[in-house]
Amino acid sequence: MDAQQWNERYAGEEPLFTADPSRFLGQEVAGVEPGRALDLGCGEGRNALWLAERGWHVTGVDFSDVGLGKAGRLAAARGVPAERLDLVLCDLAAYDPPPDAFDLVLLMFVHPPPPERRRLLAAAAGALVPGGTLLVVGYDVTNPTRGGAGGPRDESILFTPDDLVAEVSPPLVVERAERLRVPVPPPPGEGASEAFAVDAIVRAHRPG
Repeated sequence: MDAQQWNERYAGEEPLFTADPSRFLGQEVAGVEPGRALDLGCGEGRNALWLAERGWHVTGVDFSDVGLGKAGRLAAARGVPAERLDLVLCDLAAYDPPPDAFDLVLLMFVHPPPPERRRLLAAAAGALVPGGTLLVVGYDVTNPTRGGAGGPRDESILFTPDDLVAEVSPPLVVERAERLRVPVPPPPGEGASEAFAVDAIVRAHRPG
């Protein structure tokens, strides 16, 4: 999908997905001292804002000006200090993060074509300070065929944990690489749901 299509999806007043952060984020950064974070493909800012509220200085990058506008308004409504959140309008295909600049880089539920994904992961690795962490989460390639809910149905842009491990190491050291079946909560006002998604997660760090 291009920026205009995402602008159309983000056009409603309410968040397209949820204002809450990804369920993986809190688990994976628990106990980590706040520092500088880069959220690649931040959309409406749910992960970036959650980090900023906890003392991180966050740069969020996305190609949707509508999504970033909602992120900025939500940050103001929630009292996030302006100096803790920098929103950058840029297509990730053309974005080059500064090297050796971030303690945490997120790439969460962003599914570019494999060549672009490999370039982006290499750039993300280079953007980490020594000891910094890269967290990649997305829909696994088996999600469509196993009856998983949500996400792209085009398997060519999905991935497995092994794909990600091969693309980030070296230079990074992989700490976690898993395929997970994750329950999907029902829409507000609806009863219990048996829906699930098949996700791939990789956490790695830069030695130093």
